[in-house]
Amino acid sequence: MTVVSTFKLALFFTLASTLVTISLQQEQPLLLNSAEQDSVYQVLSSINSATNWRTLFPDDLCSYPPHGIVCDYFTDPTTKNVTVHVTELSFGYVSDFTPNPSCSPNSTFSPLLFTSFKHLRKLFFYQCFTQTQAFVPDIPTTFGSSLVELVFINNPAFVGPLSGITGNFTSLRRLVLSGNGIHGAIPNAIGDLANIEEITLSRNKLSGKVSVNLSKLNKLKILDLSGNGFHGNVPSSVGNLTHLLKLDLSSNGFSGKIPESLSNLQALDFLDLSFNRFGNYGVPLFLAAMPRLKEVHLSGNLLGGQIPEIWGNLGGILGIGFSNMGLVGEIPASMGLHLRNLSYLGLDNNKLNGKVPEEFGFLEFVNEINLENNNLSGRLPFSANFTAKVGEKLRLKGNPELCLDEKLSHRESVGELKKCSKPDIPNPVLFIGVSHSGLLSSSSSFLVLLLFWGLWILSA
Repeated sequence: MTVVSTFKLALFFTLASTLVTISLQQEQPLLLNSAEQDSVYQVLSSINSATNWRTLFPDDLCSYPPHGIVCDYFTDPTTKNVTVHVTELSFGYVSDFTPNPSCSPNSTFSPLLFTSFKHLRKLFFYQCFTQTQAFVPDIPTTFGSSLVELVFINNPAFVGPLSGITGNFTSLRRLVLSGNGIHGAIPNAIGDLANIEEITLSRNKLSGKVSVNLSKLNKLKILDLSGNGFHGNVPSSVGNLTHLLKLDLSSNGFSGKIPESLSNLQALDFLDLSFNRFGNYGVPLFLAAMPRLKEVHLSGNLLGGQIPEIWGNLGGILGIGFSNMGLVGEIPASMGLHLRNLSYLGLDNNKLNGKVPEEFGFLEFVNEINLENNNLSGRLPFSANFTAKVGEKLRLKGNPELCLDEKLSHRESVGELKKCSKPDIPNPVLFIGVSHSGLLSSSSSFLVLLLFWGLWILSA
């Protein structure tokens, strides 16, 4: 064998060996470093100490993790080294489709959550802190720059001020704290979450005035403060949230006038201001300028006044909640004429009078109408097919002057309404012109005699 041949053969084996080495390196997965892996075990034990997580998941937690643990790869921009880190931690069994590690009644809050996972993007707890109190931890300022979602749902034993939760969350898009024991006022730091798209703080123990400036939150799509103890006026800066799709301030103590600035929310499709203490200023006329509304709920606020004629541009509305608002006057027929997609209408417990508009009988998509406890009168305009379709969700009791036809009287859904008397046959004499003295004219008397003579001939 020549020297050249020997050299070529050696070069071939060298290249082949290099390719095999590279291939093996590429196939071998990167492993989570031991310190971060140990932190995951400790966090899992804090939410459910009855499970031996190290035995159940002994291998690398990024290669073979329990559901709810998610990892990702990161490349150092200087060294180009690739590492793997935990990016999502979700706890609390939700469903078979999201079987996160279940929590125990005595779950505790591990401080390692905010010191060991520098690349965490999502932190999720569902029904984890239900008995043993877990206090809002002191979150270090070094944590949170990568966090995108922070979610705590139905954790009544998770207590503490909201100010303790908002940290250096410059990337945060979803802040969902619903059904917990969070208390205190909304901190001003909330107004600095420039990338936030959802703020849901419902069903907590928050209180005070909402004085935070919301003008910077120009990406916000959902604002839900329902089920708390807020009071005072709704800040006019809410009207600057022009990308808002949902606004829910229900079940609080907001008072004063519903701000006119809400008319700027042209993208809004859900508005719920029900069960507050807004003053007697009537139904806001600016609703007419919000054509994308799908649901509007103002129940439980004594706004008073009549139902305004604002429905011409609101044909997309599916639900209206105007119960217990002190409304007076008649129900506009225009509601039935323009709101052809309406599914739910609640006008109960007001002081409405007059007839039920015939146009309501042509609402083909409606499945609930509540008109209980008003002063409505006259004949119910609904057909048998309509009442059969709506069924028990056609609520009419508490209107003593409202009546229904004989053919509808057997339906339980219409309550205990009285039957309408048969309409009287018009007397032709009543339609003959009368002079100012109240006596029939001579020509009219002749017509009457001629009519009776004709009837006598027909009966002979």
